[in-house]
Amino acid sequence: MPQSEIRSVDIWESGKRKIDWVKGNMPLLRMLEERFEKEKPFSGLKIALSVHLEAKTAYLCKVLKAGGAQMYVTGSNPLSTQDDVAAALVHDGLNVFAWHGATDEEYNRHIDCVISAAPNIIIDDGGDLVSLIHSKHPELIPNVIGGCEETTTGIIRLIAMNKDKALKFPMVLVNNADCKHLFDNRYGTGQSVWDGINRTTNLIVAGKNVVVAGYGWCGKGVSMRAKGLGAKVIVTEVDPIKAIEAVMDGFKVMPMEEAAKVGDFFVTVTGCKDVITEKAFYNMKDGAILCNAGHFDCEVDVAGLKKICTESFPARNNIDGYRLTNGKTLYVIGEGRLVNLAAGDGHPAEIMDMSFAIQAMSAEYLVRNKGKLSEMIIDVPKEIDREVALNKLRFLGIEIDKLTPEQEKYLSSWNV
Repeated sequence: MPQSEIRSVDIWESGKRKIDWVKGNMPLLRMLEERFEKEKPFSGLKIALSVHLEAKTAYLCKVLKAGGAQMYVTGSNPLSTQDDVAAALVHDGLNVFAWHGATDEEYNRHIDCVISAAPNIIIDDGGDLVSLIHSKHPELIPNVIGGCEETTTGIIRLIAMNKDKALKFPMVLVNNADCKHLFDNRYGTGQSVWDGINRTTNLIVAGKNVVVAGYGWCGKGVSMRAKGLGAKVIVTEVDPIKAIEAVMDGFKVMPMEEAAKVGDFFVTVTGCKDVITEKAFYNMKDGAILCNAGHFDCEVDVAGLKKICTESFPARNNIDGYRLTNGKTLYVIGEGRLVNLAAGDGHPAEIMDMSFAIQAMSAEYLVRNKGKLSEMIIDVPKEIDREVALNKLRFLGIEIDKLTPEQEKYLSSWNV
């Protein structure tokens, strides 16, 4: 039995069924698994992975293991780990340190266990692994070839580290790849957020006022799906360009304190902290529902809400109620953590197939270019992005046109 810390390995069979289901809908990863089994690009290497530990992530782990990697796996959110999926990975010989509902101490211990394995490749979602190895285990940094970062939030942290010259090994910005953020962030987040909200609240969205904080690619997806469900969408922003974009996409734009007065559902998608705070709480309608679709649980100031409420109580499974001094009650889904994973199964398998294909191929790129990369912040190579897109179209049964040599010459010349 591999080294691990999970709830129980006995529940592995239901986790295996979940993994088998997503595998059937992830042809890009199946293709990579077949190639990796032959080529073994990660032979003799340890990969540390901290990503939301559900079935799609588990299949990525198995694909990397097929490539010869020794996998050390943990979750990137205490509420997104699915215990049966973790058990299935342990049953298949992977080292897993994670369980659903981990305390802060347990969550940090699990991350530490993964880093303590002295990994050669890091696959991160939010920057916890990279931050920990630099702050607590710098003696392990020489073992690291490089890493990949999945999210906008993690990339923000990496850029800050690199600016301060604190980042000591190359990191591929997976989230910035077109085949990641254009689809995962927009269509994946858009669908999975509303899946989590709808299955948890069992309330109608049509006719309601939905306030979306942040109009990046995730915010665009959440807003688009809310509109499709019949909601009246209000966007809050700090970026004037994104605010104009939201206006031209047909949405109202206003400050959060004003939006708070009319909103029925609130979804934060910013990657920042203190997006909805005390002033907004007191402005809200009785019964307003709040949730977060950014990475960390500080966008909705739940800690501040707990301080100002006169009573808190479980209102429904995964929904907490907070009664304020003005008599109004506000409801928070999933403790203010990622609603699509704390209250759902995350992005659809077909979307994560693209994102995780980018992850796996970026990890392979790091290994093949070991010692050759001078920059610490690296974009996903365009050829990887293009290969993923072309294969995705092929699996969808779609063909596209190709430039003729004359057209290529025309587009690359200035004196035509």
